[in-house]
Amino acid sequence: MFDIKISTHVIEYRAEILEDKKGNQYIAAFPKHVKKAVQYGNEVKSQSVYMSQFQLIPLARVSDYFNDQLKLAISKGSISNFNKDAFEKLEYFETWAKEQLLRSPFNHADETGINLNGTRIWLHNLSNDKVTLYHADEERGSEAMNRMGVLPFYVGILCHDHWKPYYKYSCTHALCNAHHLRELTFAFEEDGQKWAKKMYDLLQEINEKVTKTTAGVLSPKKIKSYQKIYRTILSKGKKECPFCKKKLKLSRDERKE
Repeated sequence: MFDIKISTHVIEYRAEILEDKKGNQYIAAFPKHVKKAVQYGNEVKSQSVYMSQFQLIPLARVSDYFNDQLKLAISKGSISNFNKDAFEKLEYFETWAKEQLLRSPFNHADETGINLNGTRIWLHNLSNDKVTLYHADEERGSEAMNRMGVLPFYVGILCHDHWKPYYKYSCTHALCNAHHLRELTFAFEEDGQKWAKKMYDLLQEINEKVTKTTAGVLSPKKIKSYQKIYRTILSKGKKECPFCKKKLKLSRDERKE
């Protein structure tokens, strides 16, 4: 049986005071991290930051948790200060993360809308299997990506959702199959396009085969086989859903009809 015990741990520090024959006092130094008569330790601070920033629990409820479970009367102001302290300490991590991403041969990029005090802004992210970097910005396009400080200098392979601003960067571009699967699902579920379901199944099959290989790479013979099937499905897709400029000019209501 696994269980947990929630308790408060208090450490008291005492400094010895020595006095010589002339009455001069010599006070021992406290540890560097002990700066106040009463203060919170790093375990309290890290728990607070984790709950408010990762679990997205409101400050008042984080305060309730400490008061109810640990009998620590920590105010919302203190919790906010813990977050600010963590933010300042992460400045060095941000610089390190950018360096790691610039050296990485392969990165993923994406952006999504978030709410900041009732205002819509954009959260950009770059990541690989070891490092993730976030950047919040009022802009969604390349201006915000430039301010993030990585993509203008990146020369590796960048996987993204084929959004146009990404193509402004002089790196090798790879398209995200997670986005492809999403679009293919819409095509066969909403539009009834049969080729899209076949392509969806093919991409899933290829991914499963690659995952099962020890090297994570298919043999050249297998790749050629899948390329042939892939192009055959695309040819059927062009016949089933031919490109038509006239259709693109139709209104939304006309497309529904």
